[in-house]
Amino acid sequence: VVRFGESRGFERNQIIENLWPFRDYVIRSFNEDRPFDQLVHEHLAGDVIGKNQPDVEVGSAFLVAGPYDDVGNQDAAAAAQIRADTLDEMIRTTSEAFLGVTLGCARCHDHKFDPLATKDYYAMAATFAGTAHGERAVATADAERAHAGKKKPLEAEKARLTGEHDTLQKALDARAKAAEPELAKKWTRPKSSGYGTEERFEPIEARYVRLVVEGSNSTSDKKGRRFTLDEFEVWTAGDAPRNVALAANGGQARGEAREIKDFAGAYSAALTIDGKFGERWQPAGNQLIISLAKPERIARVFFSSDRTHQLEEGHFITAFVGDYRIEVSLDGKHWQEVANSKDREPATPARKQARLLAQVTTQDESARLAALTRDIARVDAELAKIPALPTWWVGTHRDATGPFHVFLGGSPQRLGDAVQPASLSVFDGGKSSYHLDAAVPEGERRVALAKWITAPENPLPSRVLANRVWHYHFGTGIVDTPSDFGYMGGRPTHPELLDWLARQLVAGGWKLKPLHRLIMTSQAYRQSGAWNETAAHADSDSRLLWRFPPRRFSAEEVRDTVLSVAGKLDTRMGGPGFRLYEYQQDNVATYVPLDAHGPETYRRAVYHHNARAARVDVMTDFDCPDPSFSEPRRASTTTPLQALTLMNHRFALDMAAALAARLEHDAGDSAARVRRAFALCYARDAGADEIASGVKLIEAHSLRAFCRAMLNTTELITLN
Repeated sequence: VVRFGESRGFERNQIIENLWPFRDYVIRSFNEDRPFDQLVHEHLAGDVIGKNQPDVEVGSAFLVAGPYDDVGNQDAAAAAQIRADTLDEMIRTTSEAFLGVTLGCARCHDHKFDPLATKDYYAMAATFAGTAHGERAVATADAERAHAGKKKPLEAEKARLTGEHDTLQKALDARAKAAEPELAKKWTRPKSSGYGTEERFEPIEARYVRLVVEGSNSTSDKKGRRFTLDEFEVWTAGDAPRNVALAANGGQARGEAREIKDFAGAYSAALTIDGKFGERWQPAGNQLIISLAKPERIARVFFSSDRTHQLEEGHFITAFVGDYRIEVSLDGKHWQEVANSKDREPATPARKQARLLAQVTTQDESARLAALTRDIARVDAELAKIPALPTWWVGTHRDATGPFHVFLGGSPQRLGDAVQPASLSVFDGGKSSYHLDAAVPEGERRVALAKWITAPENPLPSRVLANRVWHYHFGTGIVDTPSDFGYMGGRPTHPELLDWLARQLVAGGWKLKPLHRLIMTSQAYRQSGAWNETAAHADSDSRLLWRFPPRRFSAEEVRDTVLSVAGKLDTRMGGPGFRLYEYQQDNVATYVPLDAHGPETYRRAVYHHNARAARVDVMTDFDCPDPSFSEPRRASTTTPLQALTLMNHRFALDMAAALAARLEHDAGDSAARVRRAFALCYARDAGADEIASGVKLIEAHSLRAFCRAMLNTTELITLN
């Protein structure tokens, strides 16, 4: 119902690693029977009422547990629309989850069927206006003070060192600027080119040639690694020069290369000597070493980064070598420099500044800068050793003081009447109704909303909650549209019963366990699912509960049941979830289903790291909804894929083997194993004919085949 999902959704759909504390908080709250009105307050304003109380503050992750568009847009109008869509998601979830009203239908105009005005929608938008998706540290006040106490002396030392470093650097920068006119006279050659750079030198005997890159034309290049090479040529001296670097002529190339999973060698240094252009070496270091087939007398090198895709005005698609030096060697150990780029125009302003500084900085000054840099790095390392405060995906909040307006037709570009944070106008006049000034801090607005929702005179939340509890016990609520109690929603089959259950809930302090006990000890719940032809003729769906309506387990229940009967269910609680997919990310996220589910995935399905738009075998097949949207009523389809999955999926085969091993351990002969299997799978005794059939199957096809059949029975995954 609260659309909890652990990825961001939309086209990037990046995974969220730290939303699991909200899941644990909800489970813990239900187990402790925390009053539900308290949960509503914590969901809407936990960061306000529980500041520095992580167990309370985490509840406000409810507001940001849904999908949101994090791509960003530089167009102001588009950005405003994205923000409006983000708030809409919060408004719809809040109004449907707690109030059972489709307030989102009033975004563009007054609700067509229910007494909900457009101003009600934008009053709630004003309430949530300061809330944004994101993560932040969540800790107790004592933990924050202790953390700050550890960091403070180190940060003071870093500030002192950084100040001294910056002062010296500024003095050197000024000196370099003054010396630039004279020093620049030495740059007599043009800057290097991605299309091709040539260096000629006096003929020399060499077996090895080394390119050492000191900088590229990339403005972010700090270590001479932001470049590519599509070809590196080494030419012999004489009247008939040859490119002896070519692999076809015996040359070999060595150099660290960027590696991509499943594409080993895709960007290797060998691409620089294959005689082709376009496929490039993408380095992880800053050196390329060419080994020649034998010592050669060489006099020229030529290298390029993007020889085939030169663009207008000398720009290139890829970064290319800027500052460099060329070295040669006969033995690969002793190197001699034969060329460099020092007399070339620098490739970037940053490289120009680096060259100027090298000319004007004294040895003592260089040593002092290096020492300060080392000391700053040491302090940074000590700061990094201090354990960070827990950072959770609970959203961020800022003051948004308005003015707030109705958006005509839902467009942020068409402002209508001004609105204030307020309760629904249809309930105006009630003791808990409120209208707040736009200047009221955003946290207080959310507190006011929570108080109004859970006020005793508000008729909706207690009925919506009681109906949901009934829905999960019987498969259908007294109102069969659990998130829509409006005109277009379902009519209650037993309105007086729903009113009574709501009063019992509130009288019991909004605790759910007494309500569960009340329902589960009722005659309606305890009756059998036996068929009655006469009753079925009048009420085929058993909406009036003339019998207990049978239902198939939900996807999570199916998976957990199979694990449980096989003796493999890991009952550890809490913490980061397991994944039934491999997460891959480049520009967008990809979730690849796992073919094999190992023991690390045998926890209860509630602890699965549910990502949006990610297919998960077994659970997706059995209608586990995508968490991109609220799903108050799950679908329950019957498809061939469900049967095929339980019959043939690696998980099902592994569980059949595990169940067989369990039966071999628990019981001696085939008949005893059949009886034990029926007790585990169906919680009942096996009949004589069932025992005989089971023994026959085991003797003909093995115990594992019998277990595979048991895991594929309807009775295993059906509640009667």
